[in-house]
Amino acid sequence: MKIQPRQRRTAPRPRGVLSGKTTGSFRSLARALVSINRWLDKVPMTHWLHRRVRSRLEMPDLSMPLRSGNDSLSGLRIAFVSDVHAGSFLGEEDLIEIFRRVQEQEPDLVLFGGDMINTRDCEILLFKRALTMLTPRYGMFAVPGNHDHSFGSDISAWRSFLEDNGVRVLMNEGVRIEHADQSLWLCGVDDLTEGDPDLDAALDGRREGETSILLSHHPDFFCEAADANVDLQLSGHTHGGQVRIGGKSPLRHSALGYEQGWFIEGDRHLYVGRGVGVSVLPIRIGAPPEVPMITLRRSADRAVVEALVGGQEFSVDCVDSLIETVPPSLEPI
Repeated sequence: MKIQPRQRRTAPRPRGVLSGKTTGSFRSLARALVSINRWLDKVPMTHWLHRRVRSRLEMPDLSMPLRSGNDSLSGLRIAFVSDVHAGSFLGEEDLIEIFRRVQEQEPDLVLFGGDMINTRDCEILLFKRALTMLTPRYGMFAVPGNHDHSFGSDISAWRSFLEDNGVRVLMNEGVRIEHADQSLWLCGVDDLTEGDPDLDAALDGRREGETSILLSHHPDFFCEAADANVDLQLSGHTHGGQVRIGGKSPLRHSALGYEQGWFIEGDRHLYVGRGVGVSVLPIRIGAPPEVPMITLRRSADRAVVEALVGGQEFSVDCVDSLIETVPPSLEPI
């Protein structure tokens, strides 16, 4: 009997008063929240609170195992910057300092995961000087988030500014990155809430067996990406809950439970970053801001580390030190 391949799942469209598309009755609430946010942005105390939040910015070193046969990509280092929400308690000088710190990590790629702005289209101009701080050898790439769509489906001004300043926007499209003697398919989709994501278009051009990384602002798109054999999806949107009490957040921005950190289906990985900025209120509790640094690791490294530590996630430095001390009897053949 012929076994039929499993039908690809479809990511659920976000619904609800706070998570759904800004149309109809929700638009009035959205405008009210924007008004509150803009009023708070003028209060000096809120900027002091956000400076305290920014001082806790983390840049964790993470590793992502490559499939067998893609070992030449090992060592490729990615900085993932999401949910900056520029203009909301965060100005030009703040961005310059954050991006300076990112560049100190010497990433090969800088990937922006959406929500670069907060409530005003002019906020994208705050990135002009800050982007000059970043000089990754393989470039900078971005996808839009729901806040980048605040003024409707036409985000051509947002896109033009970024591309004029060295950031390629991957809106349902992909690009091949050559590293050593192998290639990586880097692609991105439009926002799941406010846009029109098209994974088939984003993967058009990917070669058989080629490692692929997908940028999707909303993490719930992972169900589609995993079924399409995408190796790694990078997402934001949730802020890690932004406010967590007793380890839980009162607000949920993922219907599938993708709130923060790693999620794995077989050999397919999703990382949900907590992001850099805030929305509505200039506070974070139990969910500090982060710019994760993700290094691709060859399959042999993965086998060694799993033999030693049972498949847990470890930092790049820890992986390197473990590999250096592996007895010959444990090295994979």
